[in-house]
Amino acid sequence: MTLTTTPVTQQRFQLSYGDCDAVGISYFAINYPWMERTYSVWLHSFGLASHTLLETVGVYTVGLKSECHYISNCRVFDELTCTVALDRIGNTSYTLAFDFERGEELVAQGRMTFAVRNPDGTKAPIPERFLAALRTLDPPRSLA
Repeated sequence: MTLTTTPVTQQRFQLSYGDCDAVGISYFAINYPWMERTYSVWLHSFGLASHTLLETVGVYTVGLKSECHYISNCRVFDELTCTVALDRIGNTSYTLAFDFERGEELVAQGRMTFAVRNPDGTKAPIPERFLAALRTLDPPRSLA
């Protein structure tokens, strides 16, 4: 399948007081909404949306696992970029990585694993249209 779209793999944002604790350090859970936003916007750039996958490709996805490794503290008004990357493609599931950077510095890295399901909830192979989109993603940055 040939893709003719330019995928949106990054979301840039600036931390505000609502994203931070009382001493101005980013709240640990703030990365999760940005992981979801970055994933949803990237998926949408291919004409796909989680809530319409069943109608568009005949399957749906469910989140199986998520995690986030924090490398460096972020503070109020820091400008961050979240970039979606491909960590793993299986037969019926895939894992995306999310690199959080402040400038060139990797400050956190998240992961979300999704399983693909048939309408009846049984395991399903990843559809070709979805695979083609996943294969456009770069690998995540190394934590080392």
